[in-house]
Amino acid sequence: MVGRKEIADLPFDGIICIGGEDWWYHNRGHFDFQIMRRLAKDWPVLFVNSIAVRMPSLKEKSQFVARIGRKLKSLARGMVQVENNFYVFSPATVPGATGQKLSGWALAPQIKIAAARAGIKKPLLWIHCPAGAALIDEIPHAALVMQRTDRFEAFPEADPEIVGAQIKALKRSADLVVYCNAGMMAEEAGEVKRQLLITHGVDLDTFVAAGKAKAPGPADVAALRRPRVGFIGGIDAHTFGPKLFLDTARHMQDAEFVLIGGCSLHEGWCTLPNVKMLGRKPYDIIASYMAAMDVLIMPWNDSEWIKACNPIKLKEYLAVGKPVVTTDFPALDHYRDLVRTADNPHDFASAIRQALTEPYNPEPARARLAREGWDDKTAYLAESLVDLAYELEAGRAEARRPKLTAA
Repeated sequence: MVGRKEIADLPFDGIICIGGEDWWYHNRGHFDFQIMRRLAKDWPVLFVNSIAVRMPSLKEKSQFVARIGRKLKSLARGMVQVENNFYVFSPATVPGATGQKLSGWALAPQIKIAAARAGIKKPLLWIHCPAGAALIDEIPHAALVMQRTDRFEAFPEADPEIVGAQIKALKRSADLVVYCNAGMMAEEAGEVKRQLLITHGVDLDTFVAAGKAKAPGPADVAALRRPRVGFIGGIDAHTFGPKLFLDTARHMQDAEFVLIGGCSLHEGWCTLPNVKMLGRKPYDIIASYMAAMDVLIMPWNDSEWIKACNPIKLKEYLAVGKPVVTTDFPALDHYRDLVRTADNPHDFASAIRQALTEPYNPEPARARLAREGWDDKTAYLAESLVDLAYELEAGRAEARRPKLTAA
């Protein structure tokens, strides 16, 4: 990806990524997972699992137990070399404002020790989770990159004052901010030093192969009647539109609606008999679930999070080769002609019925995605990181150079 001599001369010898998700229980299609695994072909990468944004509430009942259980299992793993030079680390952290105060003497030392074990002495510090702002001054780094692929301040479960301050600190300090949404990048152009747009990629070979296989799909979905209308992803209040979805499903009692992914909505939010909730599935078999559907949907809400998003599943849906029905959102611009859009239950149901009855050719969508693979995205990013490192090092060398004074 990057020349060996070029790597040897760089002012950084590895990457510490403060991730926005947890490797052990989140969908591994996420931007930082996909990018960091590939960057690990050139540099050792320490992926630090998401630092808690807040303590789960006891009011969440079963969700509280599930979240605490997942985090404890993640913590128990400590540091694991997952593949090549890609290491995953689960540090002990404390959520919220208290955790921020403890980061200097409790969190940063854990990460430094883990980085040293991975062979990283001069890191490039990459921060996705806003809570990582507390580490800016605690972990010496050759460059600081902020991953701005989510509008975390619009996350309903976070404290907007704390998260807002963290994001401001990151934007102020970052040497480079990486965006996946052109609109948000333009909006923040005057607030950061350098910007880079890298839209989400897709594991093209995997999803195309699953679509072409014509397999019946995993057992729990193969047993369901047709037509099958599928949503694959997090079923969360800040992204998913439950009313739109439920009203659409009521309009189509003859169809089976399949939800695959973790759900953080309140218990009992859906009791419709034609809706099947199959829960989280490993990323390795997600493509086979998508391929087992007749139509794939994205019933988003109209939140600030969605307006700033660039959904990975859009490209996965198109690559697997099924017709797509979605609500409208800004990042759809380059793919609008390949999908059907609707913003109310009646029109959404009508669009699904049209998709079920009209012939669909997946090849134009796949051709559009030909250069959207994660490998291409990572190669472009790696070159940008090398350029950034050299630019910053040249600036530091210039600053160290003695200034000549007039005689």
